Parts: sequence; structure tokens; C-alpha cells
Amino acid sequence: MLWFALTLPDLPLQVFTRGVDDPGTLAVVEHHPRARIVAATAEALVRGVEPGRSVAGALAVAPQLQLRDRDFVLEAATLDECATWAGQFTPCVSLDPPDTILLETSASLRLFGGLDALARRIAEALIPLGLDASIAAAPTPLAARWLARTSAGKLMRASKGWARSLDALPVDLLADGGTVSTPTLELLRDIGVRRIGDVVRLPRDGLARRQATAVIDTLARARGEQPDPRPWFIPAERFESRIVLPASVERTEPLLFAAGRLFSGLTAWLAARHAALDRCRLYLEHEDVPETLLEIVTGRPGRDEARLALLAREHLAALTLPAPVEALRLSAEAPATLPARTPDLFGDPETARDSATLLLDRLRARLGPDAVRTVLPVAEHRPERAWRPAEPGSRPARGASGSGPRPLWLMDEPRALGSMRAFTLLSGPERIESGWWDGDDVRRDYYVARAPDAVLCWVFERLDPPGGWYVHGFFG
Repeated sequence: MLWFALTLPDLPLQVFTRGVDDPGTLAVVEHHPRARIVAATAEALVRGVEPGRSVAGALAVAPQLQLRDRDFVLEAATLDECATWAGQFTPCVSLDPPDTILLETSASLRLFGGLDALARRIAEALIPLGLDASIAAAPTPLAARWLARTSAGKLMRASKGWARSLDALPVDLLADGGTVSTPTLELLRDIGVRRIGDVVRLPRDGLARRQATAVIDTLARARGEQPDPRPWFIPAERFESRIVLPASVERTEPLLFAAGRLFSGLTAWLAARHAALDRCRLYLEHEDVPETLLEIVTGRPGRDEARLALLAREHLAALTLPAPVEALRLSAEAPATLPARTPDLFGDPETARDSATLLLDRLRARLGPDAVRTVLPVAEHRPERAWRPAEPGSRPARGASGSGPRPLWLMDEPRALGSMRAFTLLSGPERIESGWWDGDDVRRDYYVARAPDAVLCWVFERLDPPGGWYVHGFFG
């Protein structure tokens, strides 16, 4: 087996900073048992705001410091989101709280080109999520976790004697992911134990007599001498992700950066399920007013992150915020299976159609969902009533097309012609007599005619008194 461990350092801070490009001077506060700093941004650290410091002391050295209370619920949700994202690399994903996820990848190595290539792929794919992870690999999940904690980037293969590489790790790791208690660690330090290798060389029966069996079990799990089963993470059927901003945002432009983080998680969720969707909902959360909903419709099922970001940009450009934004939330459900497509030697035949669909999606996002319509024929002889607005992509009912030629441009009201001498009749007549039952009786003879300027017109002679000739439309 081969396990990847992804440890998220400073997860209490990352849940607040992943939605902005520059978080500034920010620190996260935990209030139990007393108010203290648990994590701080690089700018705050430079100013002397260190983890473990009291809030009063931190504000004394950095008066402009922004403080956020630690959010354990948001941390757990972010870890779940990261585990869902990891499903695109392997279905064998396990949560290892409070800040680590584990991936069993032995069946995925060949697909991604080997151990080193997979490690690069994971690191690159993690960037759009806005999360910083320490990555390591080892034949056991506990060893991978320890390496991610102390030797980020180390990829240890299952070779003979691989477990000896753990001997140089600090002994304090026995309490990280294991059941070794603090008094037991103090006992080991008192007898001069500083490294894992020192523990390995101690007599096992001596450790057992000193009630240190947890040390033996933890070492056996880490070295692969004892099974270490892990429960598999099951992604939710419905995608839900939320980003809390470190400070209120009053303009729409910075929101696109945070929305991009959410779209990255959504596309990874879809990739793990080999699925696609044609719509999702982006909620902008405010403090004192109801949240703002942006319905993002893609027109056709897909999982293109750039397309979602482009449509979100159009929505945000046309939006006036009712109040400052405190957080963003993305929701999606009912994904459809996306069949695999074989590349074509002469290009993708769907490219032109997809470009047209994207244009419609952008127009809807910018002008509104009801501003873009197509025209469909209706089974009606009277030209004024022979069409109806419809959603783009809709198909006309069977038998709805007219019997004769119809112009692309139909005038709102027919325009009277003084004389037909300058016009040349090319085809016709097509007689239309209809509407006696609803009070809009029509009796006309229609012709295709050429005007003096060579424009093709659709003209008719009115058969009811007082008669006369009219132009009703123009052909392209």
C-alpha cells in the first residue's frame, strides 16, 4: 500500500484567508481556557503577534490587528471539502482529524504516471482551492502523517527496511495520530529518549511493565507491523461549500477571487463522480439583510471551472450589493453523468456549438434570465400570431411551420404602399383567410416582391374594402 498524507498547517487561519489574495494583519483567537492567539498571518507574525500570546499583548504590539474567533465547524467543513476534492485522485480517502486527510493511492499510481508525478499533480491541483498543505507519502497512513508533519515533500516507497527511515523523527510524534499520553512521553524523555529510533531500541517487555503498551502499538502501526484500518470518507450527494471572508467586502470585484475557490471545489467534486451539471447557486451572505442569490446557468452540463468563473463575473458585474458581504456559499445538486469523449483528429466538433452556448450564457448572466429569447413558429396562418418567444434551444411543435416563404424580419404593423408600379412580383399569391372566430379576421393575398432598391419584400393585397397594398416584412 502507499499512503499520501495532506496536512493543513494553521487550518484555523486558512479557513479565513483562502478567500482573499492578501489577508493583511489577521489573527485567530481561541477563548478556552483563556483568550489567546492560535494562528496569525505572516504580516501579523512580523509585527510580533505569535501563537500562544494573549489578545491584549497582541493588540499592544499590533493595534491594527484584525481578530477572528476560531470556528471549529468551518474547519471541519473545510477538511471535508478537501477530502471531497481528493476523490479525483483515488476513491480511498480517509479523514484524519484535526487537520489531515489520507489517500491510499496504490491503485492510482499508474494512471497518474507514478509516485512523483502524482505528488506534483496533487500539489498543483490544491492551489486553486486556496489551501496550503504539507504533503508526504509512506507505506502506512501513520508514517505518512508523521512525515507530512516533519518532512514535507518526502515520498517513501515500500522498499526493504523502509521503516528505519522513521528512526530520526522526534519522539513527540507518538502522540500525533496515536494514543500515547502526555505522561508516557514525559517518562520517555526522562530516560533520555529523543527520537523514534531510541524507542525502537528499548526492550518491549520493559515498556509493557511501565504501562507503555500504547507506544508499542503506535510504533507497530507506523512501521507496518500491525494493521491500521481507516474508515473511508463518503462524499455528500449534494455539494455545499462556504468561505468566510476575513473582513466585510463592499465591492463585487474581490468576490470573484473567493468564488473561484468554491468553483475549484465544485469541479473536483464533479470529477470524482465523473459527472457534470448545468446550474449552481452562489449565495452572498450579509450581516443584517437576506443573502443575495446568483443563479449560474451554464446551458449544457459540464464541469469547466473557467466557464463558471466567467459567468459569475458577468453576474457580479451587473449586481448592486444591498450590504457588505461577509461570506460566500456555493450549492449544487443533481449532477448528471458525463460520458467520456474521444478526441477527434481534426478538432472537437462540439467546439462551435459550445461557443454559441457560452455566448447565450454570458448574455443571460449580464442582461437577466428573461432578456434572451428565441422565436418559434406556431400553428397559425396569420403572420402576426404565427410565432412565440421561447427559451434558446427550444424546438418548434410538429406542424408549426408555415406553408409558404416567411421573411426573417416581420414588421410590427404592415405599412401601406402608395403604388406597386415600382415593385416586381416574383412569386405568389398565397391567400390567407383566418380569424373570423376571434374578431381579428384576415383576408390577404401575399407575394414575394423586389423593391426598386433590389430588396426582397413580403407584400400583400388586402381583399377587404378599401383594399390596398402593404409591405409586411423583409427577407435577408
